[in-house]
Amino acid sequence: MKKKIVLLGSGELGKEFVIAAQRIGQTVIAVDSYENAPAMQVAHGFEVINMLDGAALDAVIAKHQPDFIVPEIEAIRTERFYDYEAQGITVVPSAKAANFTMNRKAIRDLAAKDLGLRTANYRYATSATELEQAVAEVGLPCVVKPLMSSSGKGQSTIKSAEDIAKAWAYAVEGSRGDVVEVIVEAFVNFHSEITLLTVTQNNNPTLFCAPIGHRQERGDYQESWQPARVSDRDLAEAQDMARKVTEALGGAGLFGVEFFLTDEGVYFSELSPRPHDTGMVTLAGTQNFNEFELHLRAVLSLPIFEITQEKAGASAVLLASANSENPTYTGMANVAGLPKTDFRIFGKPTSRPYRRMGVVLTHDVLATPIEQLVERAQETAQMITVNP
Repeated sequence: MKKKIVLLGSGELGKEFVIAAQRIGQTVIAVDSYENAPAMQVAHGFEVINMLDGAALDAVIAKHQPDFIVPEIEAIRTERFYDYEAQGITVVPSAKAANFTMNRKAIRDLAAKDLGLRTANYRYATSATELEQAVAEVGLPCVVKPLMSSSGKGQSTIKSAEDIAKAWAYAVEGSRGDVVEVIVEAFVNFHSEITLLTVTQNNNPTLFCAPIGHRQERGDYQESWQPARVSDRDLAEAQDMARKVTEALGGAGLFGVEFFLTDEGVYFSELSPRPHDTGMVTLAGTQNFNEFELHLRAVLSLPIFEITQEKAGASAVLLASANSENPTYTGMANVAGLPKTDFRIFGKPTSRPYRRMGVVLTHDVLATPIEQLVERAQETAQMITVNP
């Protein structure tokens, strides 16, 4: 059952997916806009193109004739996916899902309008003037995000009218792709955020991982932990929402579905049709399969009987503090000597301030207070330095 996979986007999540694929004998061609991207370092072959260039994308697909196309990022000419599907290539999880979720507008309207899920009050804006109007309608404070972006890029909170122009400029700067439009969301008074990793299968039931808690700064995750404390009622509501939205999108694979937990109940926030950065905590061995193995097995239609929670775990990111063309690392030996601890260095060829360069992982028995594991991960992450 050897299949060929073209991976579109070759960051750290893609790298772990390629490793999972290599372990069961699949062939992967890693594609990104720059050479020596993390996933390229472990793939069978690679291509360097601008994935927003439809002709360049067509050429790569024609050259490699893959069985599967697995997107890892947003900045892709996803409209081409419908053609690839018509040619008999499987787009993961589906051409519809990839198109809807690469753009926050499509997925939010599907969730709120078509499926009736509870979401923050929201508006769209395509100019600073429209943003001003949208802010007036949803109220202050509010959150502004580009329709196409990732890792928190271009995302900011507007607390007063003076912030509007700056928020628009920042959103335009952080937007990926060729869509310059933002979503403006009323601030949700939440007490926690969770990611519910949801696995859809072609011939088997949808499965859920234990909820993952996370903390964000600058719109990007800093620590994640599993299992997160969630009431039975909230978990059931989140699973129901995740099942509805993934069924509507179709296809097989792992989805990262994000929710806000509030005193009024669960709010749908966002969805990624692929392994989620907060899900890197599963690399700590918290489950019988990590999120990358689950994604691969679902993609290949290998039946997943169950997902079991084996340990409690936490992850904390390693961030660069400066620009470098050849980053190096110190402190790894100190971390390697600690019990129930691991780390990953992603192998990114360059660094810039706040770029995610690695992750520290901690784990212990399920009865361990999760706060202890998060604190340990935070402290351990401070022991490794990214040097310019």
